[in-house]
Amino acid sequence: MIKKLRRKFIGVSMLSTLLVLTIIIATVNILNYRKVIRDAEHILLILSEHEGRFPMEQPTPEQNNPSHKPPLPRTPAPGAMSPELPYESRYFSVLLDEKGSILSVDTGKIAAVDTDAASAFAMQVWEQGAASGFLNDYRYLRQSTGSRTRLIFLDCGRNLSTFRSFLIISILVSLLGLGSVLILVLIFSGIILKPVSESQEKQRRFITDAGHEIKTPLTIIDANAEILELEQGDSEWLQSIRRQTLRLSSLTDELICLSRMEEPNHSFPAEDFSISELAEEMVQSFQPLAAAQGKSLTARISPQLSCRAHQASIRQLFSILLDNALKYSTQHGSVAVTLQKKGKNILLLVCNTAEYISEEDLSRLFERFYRTDPSRNSETGGHGIGLSIAKAIVEAHKGSISASAEEGHSLCIRVIL
Repeated sequence: MIKKLRRKFIGVSMLSTLLVLTIIIATVNILNYRKVIRDAEHILLILSEHEGRFPMEQPTPEQNNPSHKPPLPRTPAPGAMSPELPYESRYFSVLLDEKGSILSVDTGKIAAVDTDAASAFAMQVWEQGAASGFLNDYRYLRQSTGSRTRLIFLDCGRNLSTFRSFLIISILVSLLGLGSVLILVLIFSGIILKPVSESQEKQRRFITDAGHEIKTPLTIIDANAEILELEQGDSEWLQSIRRQTLRLSSLTDELICLSRMEEPNHSFPAEDFSISELAEEMVQSFQPLAAAQGKSLTARISPQLSCRAHQASIRQLFSILLDNALKYSTQHGSVAVTLQKKGKNILLLVCNTAEYISEEDLSRLFERFYRTDPSRNSETGGHGIGLSIAKAIVEAHKGSISASAEEGHSLCIRVIL
């Protein structure tokens, strides 16, 4: 139980951390990518307003005058074009007519693209018909003026490369952080759950010690009842004492058995045996009890199925499930047992007709001392601990056990070994 609780704690912690890191990485990189697009759109807008060139690229008459003194540099206003922008940007443009024929190509501001490559880019964008977007590492913008269309391409390779590098680094750093969190959670989860583990260990020790202490007076009470029966003869009071003594002794044995099976290092000695023969034997042994209660017990058992497990525990598992199905089935009801191969595993189904079973009852069916109908305690004579032992047996064999109800009026216990 502690191991399962620790695994759940680690799983929830790591899932929460992964979710937070994913949101942070996605948000930062989406904002970074949008900035790349926004900057590119700003530059393309400036180029489109001046027929594919920057307005500062042609010198003014004052700048051609040798006696002209350049103005002192000043910080550009927000949203204004930086004076260095024309020298930092690499771009080209293609002018097409209304039929898509190329009229002119301007590749003077880029060295990586020649006229043929620029024409090929332009024709590809023209066929796509998009107003703007990315083509490889080039951001393009379509500008229509009358019957002519100018396609302006801006090289965003450097910015996109920076974006990709940042994305990869952020993912790697996040994975490294996730691994570090995993190591810390593994360390601290043991510390956090240590009091729970100690409490459960004390509980197991108390049940085992108390069980052994209770068995001694029970044995004495039972022996005294036998002596009184020999001396005074049988009576309803002595029968009641022996019945209650037997019941308390059975409950004590079951609690000790369950406590031992829930020990962290508990394991069963495994052996190979025919589970089909064991199932047939157990079903036959319960047939007289089913007939006495007026109930039908049917079985569909695949022949020659074998498994490697603790035979005595598997026998106890069959006994618990069959006994539980007969006890809690409806009057003149039916119990069906199915044993078959499922892949590499063995599937055991024990189904019985039952009174209405709610979803809450199903979820708590394997809890200790839980009953779907507490008023039936005296009728069934059980302790409400059998299915808890069955679950412990199955989990000790690395299997799974679950319960389901069809339309709330039949109970089916499903075991996979």
